[in-house]
Amino acid sequence: MSDAIKHECGIALLRLKKPLEFYKEKYGSAFYGIQKMYLLMEKQHNRGQDGAGFASIKLDVEPGERYISRVRSNDAQAIQDVFKQINERVNEELTLHPEYADNVALQKANIPYIGELFLGHVRYGTFGKNSIESVHPFLRQNNWMHRNLIVAGNFNMTNVKELFNSLVELGQHPKEMADTVTVMEKIGHFLDDEVTDLYQECKNNGLSKREASPVIAEKLPVAKILKRASKGWDGGYAMAGLFGHGDAFVFRDPAGIRPAYFYEDDEIVVVASERPVIQTVFNVAFDKVQELQPGNALIIKKNGTVTEEEIIVPTVKKACSFERIYFSRGSDAEIYQERKELGKLILPAVLEAIENDTDNTVFSYIPNTAETSFYGMVEAANDFLNQRKNKFILDNRKKLTKDSLEELLAVKIRTEKIAIKDAKLRTFITDDANRDDLVAHVYDVTYGVIKPTDNLVIIDDSIVRGTTLKMSIIKMMDRLNPKRIVVVSSAPQIRFPDCYGIDMAKLEGLVAFQAAIELLKERNQYKIVDKVYKKCKAQEDLKDSEIINYVTEIYSPFSDIEISNKIAQLLTSDDIKAEVKIIFQSVDNLHIACPKNLGDWYFTGDYPTPGGNRVVNRAFMNFYEGKNARAY
Repeated sequence: MSDAIKHECGIALLRLKKPLEFYKEKYGSAFYGIQKMYLLMEKQHNRGQDGAGFASIKLDVEPGERYISRVRSNDAQAIQDVFKQINERVNEELTLHPEYADNVALQKANIPYIGELFLGHVRYGTFGKNSIESVHPFLRQNNWMHRNLIVAGNFNMTNVKELFNSLVELGQHPKEMADTVTVMEKIGHFLDDEVTDLYQECKNNGLSKREASPVIAEKLPVAKILKRASKGWDGGYAMAGLFGHGDAFVFRDPAGIRPAYFYEDDEIVVVASERPVIQTVFNVAFDKVQELQPGNALIIKKNGTVTEEEIIVPTVKKACSFERIYFSRGSDAEIYQERKELGKLILPAVLEAIENDTDNTVFSYIPNTAETSFYGMVEAANDFLNQRKNKFILDNRKKLTKDSLEELLAVKIRTEKIAIKDAKLRTFITDDANRDDLVAHVYDVTYGVIKPTDNLVIIDDSIVRGTTLKMSIIKMMDRLNPKRIVVVSSAPQIRFPDCYGIDMAKLEGLVAFQAAIELLKERNQYKIVDKVYKKCKAQEDLKDSEIINYVTEIYSPFSDIEISNKIAQLLTSDDIKAEVKIIFQSVDNLHIACPKNLGDWYFTGDYPTPGGNRVVNRAFMNFYEGKNARAY
């Protein structure tokens, strides 16, 4: 993607079902779980590079022995730093105590991080904070084993203020108004409630406090805790938690906005944000990895039993389509085909833009994630060319000669790698003029393959702000002197802010919104902006469930093509010699290509939770009032 956008985050949970001695005997090491966690996190580094964290729990330890370990890093290479710290500590203990080398019991008793239950997290900070305190997993500590809680997740709540206030009403004093802290304390509150009730039940049955402990562990109603805690949550989430005694859960929002997949056999239970991660790390088939259903929690009890239970009644599934377009790795079997389909479905619009002249067109892509949709577009272009050849052959079959037939068959779709990203180039100068010059050189181009009579078609995943297109890519493409530059977005126009984890919080930063505003000005329809503001302002104190997204009215006077053409004007500098066209995928085609991920609110304004409508209204009011602030 030419416009770098960030999102939260990636999770990995692993529970070993067998005693550690089993893994030592079968796989050569009792550190099997740690090794697999490294792979699970490293294979998801695309999901977060601002920080990483790891936590482990040892089951059935003696009182006085440490059973929870946690390490976090906001280093530039956070995953490597986390496991470097783990490795150094483990090696230190083995060096000081050679007797631990082949004794799994001593390793478990004395070496941190080794255990049976693990939770990992990779993070992108959408709020710009990158302190170590912001890095998951979060830990809520208590001397009662059952009351210890570790939480990490891929989530963003739209109503943090309300959730914070509900904790205050419960008598708590949360340390900060952040969704992770607020969610953890809400779960922790009802965890405390259930532990207290179970202890009282044990006491009434004549059990001592020590005798009550294993009974509480067995009977702790994880689903009930999650049901009570999640009342009032509004957001997208795939949230994982560990309890100190060994229970664990992963809980997904009722619209399925954020992804979660799991696999279970007689040795392990594993959960990750992406399916191919599990396939690769544990060498399992595609159909063996299951998707955690919206509104459900995967609950892993200390005794190893695994259940999937409904916590919140699912709504219409609106799984994030950006996961398919861009965020998730394209190695997933379904995602790979979906991205190719996005490329195929956009070709008719491309052919119209180049007047069907494939002979004088070079097709390319913006590296690296647009490569798969590029393959799909080129496959469709080859099909189109073959149809042309077939028609010509049938129409001229009586006049064809060997030479003319060979000449016809030699015509190919022309593809080149035109844009090359200079990954090492950093815009380190803060002065605007000098920084813009550096931005213009983030991409290099391949010279000598474009003729002045050529169209140059270049496909990108999506166009968010358009800054890199304007400042770098289009300028660099123009140096090749093509007749026409056609920039293709495999995603539709991004018109509305996201509030479920993607870093798109401000309307005025979206080039589609800028284009609509410019069109309203040009056509003397700017009064629509004033009307929308008044409607948004009138809803300011309404409940989220009563708010309507009136920002859609900013776009309604215009066709998709009109907005696309205006975007092309906005992103074309005066010094560009080539004609520039910008083409976007249609929402209907997006749904055809990605039928299981219909979450399209950033394109349509159809938010899957009531909080989304409040956020878009607030984003519009911030724009109108000139406030440089986030909408949530």
